[in-house]
Amino acid sequence: MINFHIGPAFEAFIDWLTNNFASFFDGMRSGILFIIEGFESILLFPPALLLIAIIALIAWKVAGKGVAIFSLIGLFLIDAMGLWDKTMQSLGLVLTATSIALIIGVPLGIWSAKSDKTNQIMRPIMDFMQTMPAFVYLIPAVIFFDLGKVPGAVATVIFAMPPVVRLTGLGIRQVPEDIIEASRSFGATSKQMLFQVQIPLAIPTILAGINQTIMLALSMVVISAMIGAGGLGEEVLKGITQLEIGTGFESGIAVVILAMVLDRITQSLGTSKKI
Repeated sequence: MINFHIGPAFEAFIDWLTNNFASFFDGMRSGILFIIEGFESILLFPPALLLIAIIALIAWKVAGKGVAIFSLIGLFLIDAMGLWDKTMQSLGLVLTATSIALIIGVPLGIWSAKSDKTNQIMRPIMDFMQTMPAFVYLIPAVIFFDLGKVPGAVATVIFAMPPVVRLTGLGIRQVPEDIIEASRSFGATSKQMLFQVQIPLAIPTILAGINQTIMLALSMVVISAMIGAGGLGEEVLKGITQLEIGTGFESGIAVVILAMVLDRITQSLGTSKKI
């Protein structure tokens, strides 16, 4: 019987990267930590009640009165349970990971839509990223960036990026051919067609990808707490490891409320109908 293991080869590759690109990973760590702390500072600067009112107002404007009322009550409950700071830490991590995922993922999605060969290469890579157990991403992330928020953000980016890549490419490929031909007939350049025709028409699909990326990023909150990312995941982990049922339940409820608020608002950005 033949035995063949790819694990040692992958481990050797990770060791090679760590030994030869340590300064690069240190710089990357500093940059990502700066972004995370920036988001946290912005979110924690105003009083909780003021930020709750602002989020509820945004929800009312974007998603309608029902979502606004839910946001107001749900976020007030989070504050009343004493989990506001932890929630904002988790939100800061989610916003950081989502921003990085969009900066990388949207151009990749556009590239895959423009090139069939690129799309064929990207599909199995996205499949791999999306189906690999999230815990596995934590191992190289910790090796490269030590414990803390940064490896949590990096693992979250890898885990949450595939939907925005897939749906950006899908949205652009689904633009009707007659509209593309009409644009060409009016003398539109490739750049004009992309930014003035294809992307605007693909916005609802792209926003659906952004919505899914945010939800996947939020699902990594508890997992990232295992490597010191903090936030609500730390409270959930405490409830599990110390059998504190109340703490685990309250922090779990906070995660659900935050997820529902973000989901309803981002879903409504892609439609004109208020829900």
